[in-house]
Amino acid sequence: MSPDPVELRSVWKVLDGRTSEVSDWVVVEEPLEIRVQGEPLAVIMRTPGHDIELVAGFSLTEGVVPSMDDIATIRQCRDGDTGEENVVDVTLAPGVAFDPSRLRRNLMASAACGLCGKASLEALATRARPAGPGPRVRREVLATLPSTLLRAQESFGRTGALHAAGLFEPDGRLRLCREDVGRHNAVDKVVGRTALDRLGTGDSILLVSGRTSFEILQKAAVAGIPIVCAISGPTTLAIETARAFNITLVNFLRGNGMNIASCPERVAGD
Repeated sequence: MSPDPVELRSVWKVLDGRTSEVSDWVVVEEPLEIRVQGEPLAVIMRTPGHDIELVAGFSLTEGVVPSMDDIATIRQCRDGDTGEENVVDVTLAPGVAFDPSRLRRNLMASAACGLCGKASLEALATRARPAGPGPRVRREVLATLPSTLLRAQESFGRTGALHAAGLFEPDGRLRLCREDVGRHNAVDKVVGRTALDRLGTGDSILLVSGRTSFEILQKAAVAGIPIVCAISGPTTLAIETARAFNITLVNFLRGNGMNIASCPERVAGD
């Protein structure tokens, strides 16, 4: 059973010039330590819940393993003192090589923006291929995705403080929605769930709340997702990554408007 991603906290609410102390729902943010073969690899801040999916997605999109076949088990560990489950250990399949120092260097460089755009794309090219043909999706279908995702964001509705990632069918049906304080974590949860279930993503659409950055496009490229949409704008490296990996990138998807920064041929008009 997943822990509740929100908790009640006391806040002072100011309305019409009057102040009152009330209880309000606040999103939970806690560290998660990821271990591989029992050895600490990284600590990320996340919203508790769907941690196995998160680590499965992280393992794939950050290059811990090239495929789920290289993972033997993913196990959540309980702290004997606190009872909290803030550690997940990944056990690799027999014969799978693991260089923790290289992975830590890559993660630190990425987090610190220590790689230039060209180097980031070259590194990604060793782990991802350009997306396949993918589906053609009508503009009016894309326009419905944000409201569909918003209706599925239960915790955001209670707190207003969570990002979301949704995986959609070409006809606009929502396959999967995950929420987290980090938009990249929400994407990893979606990627992890599909990988654990051995589901294909070659005909799917990924929608993220907020902006699109390199890390979002990187994860989509590794997962083989051909269309990425967002409510807000892209970064320059997000556009370069989308174009390099044949991903249709749609931004400012609001109402009946949108910007298409890459591979517009997958978006069908009237």
